[in-house]
Amino acid sequence: MTEATAATRSVIVEREIAQPAEKIWRALTMPHLVEEWLMKGDVAAVAGHKFRFGAEWGDVDCEVIEVEPQRVLSYSWAGKGLESVVTWTLTPTPTGTLLRMEQTGFQPDQQLAYHGAKAGWPRFLGRLEEALARMD
Repeated sequence: MTEATAATRSVIVEREIAQPAEKIWRALTMPHLVEEWLMKGDVAAVAGHKFRFGAEWGDVDCEVIEVEPQRVLSYSWAGKGLESVVTWTLTPTPTGTLLRMEQTGFQPDQQLAYHGAKAGWPRFLGRLEEALARMD
């Protein structure tokens, strides 16, 4: 392990959501649903699929790395000098699904991006829960 790798940080947000994994998976992988809570982008649950998220603050280039339907979705997240990976993990629980989002790869000199992600992801997950409540 290199010194730089050892110094990278991650942002992890977990939420227990009273919804089935199948419904959350749709909200993570269908572009029109992702746009409701995260950003506009042509996401697809296909390994190797390249897409871009767009927001008022800029664009993020992504490539799907891992797909285990209704369990794991992982994609690269590159923008504004940040080269990271976002991984969504869905674990069924007796009352719904434990949703875990982990964004890894923040370098020591990327304090602004790290703190932005720490503040932003909980808000995005709150918006995801609101979108799930509106979905059929």
